[in-house]
Amino acid sequence: MHKYVPSRGERKVSRELIGKIIIVVLHVVGVIGLSLPEYQNLFLLLTPAHLLATMVVMLFYHRGWNDAFPIFAAAAFWIGFLSEIIGIYTGYLYGDYVYGPTLGPKLWDVPLVIGVNWFILSYLTGSVFHKIPNDWYAALLGATAMTAIDYIIEPVAVSLDFWAWKWDTIPVSNYLGWFGVSFLVHLIWRKANFEKSNPIAAFLLVIWILFFTVLNFTLKV
Repeated sequence: MHKYVPSRGERKVSRELIGKIIIVVLHVVGVIGLSLPEYQNLFLLLTPAHLLATMVVMLFYHRGWNDAFPIFAAAAFWIGFLSEIIGIYTGYLYGDYVYGPTLGPKLWDVPLVIGVNWFILSYLTGSVFHKIPNDWYAALLGATAMTAIDYIIEPVAVSLDFWAWKWDTIPVSNYLGWFGVSFLVHLIWRKANFEKSNPIAAFLLVIWILFFTVLNFTLKV
């Protein structure tokens, strides 16, 4: 009797399926926990861990492990993080806002996971548009996508005390600043020489968008 040996392609699909299941479970559980008042405080404490778990799953399927990749990752983290420090202390770039305690440990009044958030979002949106040949056009699309996602995230973030805006108003400057900084990060992404396709990036980005879209309704923000 001949034994059935799965092809490499089948193993690959199976690994991707496992990753997608993990992503869905993480975000479905997160939506439920944050939407139920009796569990919300617990799940708010888990928010940094959730973000880090998402990054780990994303990087597990990353293909371009060379010297250029950590340079991009560090650039995305620190450009985003330093831009938030400028925003906090000067009101430039994004407007007048402060971070709450929800996102965990802070450095110079900015949660460290904010840099992780910049890295994840720029990575995912960059991966989605990686086949576009023109760097500037791809960076434009990536920055536009990141700004649109921020528009979805903002009401949820304010409701869950991720951060708070002066006069409880999200200024237009926030989105203009997001677009400008995102564009810079995406240009670096395009110029960095590493494999930019990730088999679960588009799926994870869609799930993330759905996650915050659903919370916009369940939290009644």
